[in-house]
Amino acid sequence: MTGVPAPTSSAPNVTPRGTVRDDAARRHLWGHFTRQSAWDSGVPTLVRGEGHHVWDAQGRKYIDGLSGLFVVQAGHGRRTLAEAAAKQAGELAYFPLWSYAHPPAIDLAERLVHHAPGDLNRVFFTTGGSEAVETAFKLAKQYWKLQGKPGKYKVISRAVAYHGTTHGALSVTGVPRIKEPFEPLVPGTYKVPNTNIYRADDGLRDDPKAFGRWAADQIETLILTEGPGSVAAVFLEPVQNAGGSIPPPPGYFERVREICDKYDVLLVSDEVICAFGRIGSIFACDDFGYVPDMITCAKGMSSGYSPIGACLVSDRVFEPFATGSTSFGHGYTFGGHPVSAAVAMANLDLFEVEDLTGQVKRNAPAFRATLERLHDLPIVGDVRGAGYFYAIELVKDQDTRGTFSGAETDRLLGLLGPALFEAGLYCRPDNRGDLVVQLAPPLTVGQTEFDEIEEILRGVLSEVWSTL
Repeated sequence: MTGVPAPTSSAPNVTPRGTVRDDAARRHLWGHFTRQSAWDSGVPTLVRGEGHHVWDAQGRKYIDGLSGLFVVQAGHGRRTLAEAAAKQAGELAYFPLWSYAHPPAIDLAERLVHHAPGDLNRVFFTTGGSEAVETAFKLAKQYWKLQGKPGKYKVISRAVAYHGTTHGALSVTGVPRIKEPFEPLVPGTYKVPNTNIYRADDGLRDDPKAFGRWAADQIETLILTEGPGSVAAVFLEPVQNAGGSIPPPPGYFERVREICDKYDVLLVSDEVICAFGRIGSIFACDDFGYVPDMITCAKGMSSGYSPIGACLVSDRVFEPFATGSTSFGHGYTFGGHPVSAAVAMANLDLFEVEDLTGQVKRNAPAFRATLERLHDLPIVGDVRGAGYFYAIELVKDQDTRGTFSGAETDRLLGLLGPALFEAGLYCRPDNRGDLVVQLAPPLTVGQTEFDEIEEILRGVLSEVWSTL
C-alpha cells in the first residue's frame, strides 16, 4: 500500500517455516473466533516477542498494539517472569486448591487483597476471565439463596458488553450475534444501555453528567420492572470493551453504587481487561471511585506469561461461607496453579519496580492526544477510552456520525486487519456494535511508540478511505 511504512525484516534466531506450519495449521488447528477459511491463503504465525514487538515466521517485525489480547502489560520477553515459572515448576509444579493450599496461591491472594478497595478480602482463583465471570455469576446466586432469598437470581449487564464465552458468562454478554448460535442460554439475564455518549441522543450528548445519570438510572428502571426481590447482581466493566473502549460518564458509577445499595443488589466490576494498570491503577474501580462487591480479573495479572484469573469477593458476600458446613461447590483443576501464581507475583514485582501504573497515569493524556490527531481524517468519528485502552470509531460521515452498512463494514474489516498487519501494526479492527479499531499496547511504551502507531494508522486509514 502506498504511503504505509513497510514492516522491518530483521529478527535474530528466527527460521522461516511458513509452508510446513501453514499446512499443519490448516489441517489441525482450530482458531478462536476465526473464520477458518481465512487461513486458506496462509496462517499468520508469530514466533517471538521482545518488548512491544513480535516477529512472524518469516522474520517480519510488528508493533504489538493490543498487548496480545489486552494481556501483555509488562511487554514480551521478560526473562524474570520466565525464570519465576521455571523456579516454581522445579519446586511444586502442580497441586489443586480443592481443600488444600500452596504458598504461591496464598501469597498472591494476600497481594491482590492488598491492592483491592474496601473489604474485598477473599480471592477465588480461576484460569481465565470467562471462568472468573462464571464464578461471580454462580456465587451471586448461591449467596442470595443462603440469605433466604432464592428468588434473587437475575443479573443485569449492558448492551454490547462482552463478559466471556462459558455458558453463564455468555448469557451475561450483550453481543447478540455471538450468543445466537448457542441459545437457549442461562435464563434471567437482562440488558440496559451502555455509556457510548458518541451515539447518545442530541439532548444528552452535550451534557456528560446528565447522560451518566440517565444511563445509570436505566439500571434502576430495570430493577423496578423486574422487581428488586428478583435481581441478584449487576455486571459492569469500568471501561466497556465491546463496542470500542467505552468509558463511564462523570458520576455514573457513583449513581450505580447508590442504586445497588438501595435495592440490595450486588455490584460486580468485571475487570478482566481493565485491571492491572490497563486504565491506570491495579484495579480500575479505583480509577473511577467506586467499591464493588466482587471484582473479576485475569489477563494482565501475569502479563500473559501463564494463565490465571480470579474473583475477588467482599467480606459481606463471603460471610455465609465462613462457618459451618456451607461450601461453594465450584472450582477448576488449574485454578490458582502454582506456576501461574508465582509468575503473577513476579509480574506484580515488575509493576512496583518499574512503576507501570504510574507510567500509564502519566502518559495516558499523551496517548489520547496522539490518537486524536487522526480526527483530521474523514473516516475517523470518535476517539475514546482511558489509560492505555483506546478505540477509534470509523464513520461514513463525520458530520452526521453516519455508519457503514453491513456489507460495507464486512468489506472494511476484510481490508483493515490485513492492511494494518502488513504495515507493521497488530491491533484489533472490530464491529461488535460499531466499526472500531482498538489499541491497548504494553504499559511500557511511551510517546515514540504512540507516534509510530499513529503514523501507521494514518497511512492505512487514508488508503482505505480512498477506496470507498
